[in-house]
Amino acid sequence: MPTTAPALEIDGLIKDFGPVGALDGRMMRVLDGVNLRALHGAVTVLLGANGAGKTTTLECAQGLQRANGGLVRLLGEDPYRASPHLRARVGVMLQDGGLPPSVRPLALLRHVASMYSAPLPVDALAERLGLDEFGAVSIRRLSGGQKQRLALACALVGRPEVVFLDEPSAGLDPQSRTIVFDLIRELRADGLAVILTTHLLDDAQRLADYVYIVEGGRTVAEGTVAELTADKDSDGVRELRFDTVPGLTLPPELLPHLRQLESEPGQYVLRGELTASDVAHLAQWWAACGVMPTTISLAPRSLEDVFLDISGRSIR
Repeated sequence: MPTTAPALEIDGLIKDFGPVGALDGRMMRVLDGVNLRALHGAVTVLLGANGAGKTTTLECAQGLQRANGGLVRLLGEDPYRASPHLRARVGVMLQDGGLPPSVRPLALLRHVASMYSAPLPVDALAERLGLDEFGAVSIRRLSGGQKQRLALACALVGRPEVVFLDEPSAGLDPQSRTIVFDLIRELRADGLAVILTTHLLDDAQRLADYVYIVEGGRTVAEGTVAELTADKDSDGVRELRFDTVPGLTLPPELLPHLRQLESEPGQYVLRGELTASDVAHLAQWWAACGVMPTTISLAPRSLEDVFLDISGRSIR
């Protein structure tokens, strides 16, 4: 099953919606140059703020929307004109699922499995994702996390070669998240191409082999997590925490590029791009004040830092 060819290839994707106004008939361009490649045996994460073009990109990749320009190839085919053979090789998990509310979970999973020639064993998959715990309850009565697990099972039961997972960990408790993460890693090890979207950037950082960030309908950044979080202008540290006496305030001229917060009395956080010389200046200031921190910790630049630097920190 695994090949050297990309499982999904998007090059210069353009998508228009419209008309914007009923009088002039103008179209609104929502994608204007998205590029993405997803490989077999890898987890590819697509990130974007609300309205950045992430959902439309995935809909074009899955064949739910027709591109107005550029190249989209899923397992070598145009997904919008996909044959039944291609669709049988692709699994899709939508966050809002489209699950029939009056059906019971195990009955639905067995029905989906019956559409494939060699599905996964339903009982084993249901047990793995804990579906048997609520298999006799109608879907409308399930929690959000339970619906997520059912949607994931439906996406995987047909043994796909490519699987699209939209917010797979949304609404899950810590135990369920661990099960889902382990399953995603197994899919990768089995050679599947996993294309994943999430708003939980810690999850993306844990799972991603390669990350694409879209903003304003374009691919604006890509790379491994290590490549994206590396910063040539600093040592990669974005946060320093220390505990000492309460009410200690840094002179503004000491480290003007850092933000200081006393989160609790005597517990301090410095945020910004820290370098080794910043830490040395801080230690000299501690010595001049005659104080000794009881704890010191450093946190590296994270994928969330990169995402917020690109897409901004205001709510959309």
